[in-house]
Amino acid sequence: MAGGGTIRVGIGGWTYAPWRGTFYPPGLPHARELEYAAAHVSAIEINATGYRLQSRESFARWGRAVPDGFVFAIKASRFCTNRKVLGEAGESIAKFVAQGFTELGDRLGPILWQFAATKRFDPDDFAAFLALLPSAHDGVTLRHAIEPRHESFRDAAFVAMARAAGVAIVFADSPDYPVIPDLSGDFVYARLQDQREEEAAGYAPLALDRWAETARAWACGAAPAGLPYVVPAAMEQPRPAGPRNVFVFMINGAKVRAPAAAMALAERLRG
Repeated sequence: MAGGGTIRVGIGGWTYAPWRGTFYPPGLPHARELEYAAAHVSAIEINATGYRLQSRESFARWGRAVPDGFVFAIKASRFCTNRKVLGEAGESIAKFVAQGFTELGDRLGPILWQFAATKRFDPDDFAAFLALLPSAHDGVTLRHAIEPRHESFRDAAFVAMARAAGVAIVFADSPDYPVIPDLSGDFVYARLQDQREEEAAGYAPLALDRWAETARAWACGAAPAGLPYVVPAAMEQPRPAGPRNVFVFMINGAKVRAPAAAMALAERLRG
């Protein structure tokens, strides 16, 4: 957008049976689902990487299936994040990073490090974990987004730590997990998780209007008003200003509505 960063709106994954006939046209071959999805949204969060390693060949094939400007976010392995001592995740992180997702080239977006709802904020251990995240691999710069799911992370110390490390704190619109809207990295990663099946586009029209306004503010480097910030503006330390690229994923909630929600939001952003 003019004067701001690029806003991409996407979904989680591309293989989901209820999307056949609601998003994918009848008779579309499974092998063409990614191609079809990438023609209608501008980003996809790859969830399979959270459960098992993928091959270099798979990443290269996925990269070829999508158009220029499309981006994949990569969910980090649960073997890196679902552990008692995060500071001991170095070997798992190295194995995850080496699996070959750099084959995506300029289609590679942020890596999402998602934590269990039972994982509490331990400042020393979390600092040790952040220090393990590589800034690059195979000559490719890596960007990291952190999604804590325990209320203890609504802590000014966590926000300061994320800012110092240059990682983005995931903004999660969820009825089940804490909202931490404080800006940290040089991009914004939002996961909108409160879609309703009774709404044709997942969210009500006015809610989609508000999300569009919020995404535009993020892209311009602003902290949108009305959100429950951990660190009030008056107490903030100076942080890098300027445009930010924005990734908004319609995910979970009524997942059957996710593609419609993503397309409805993208349409508003084009207006």
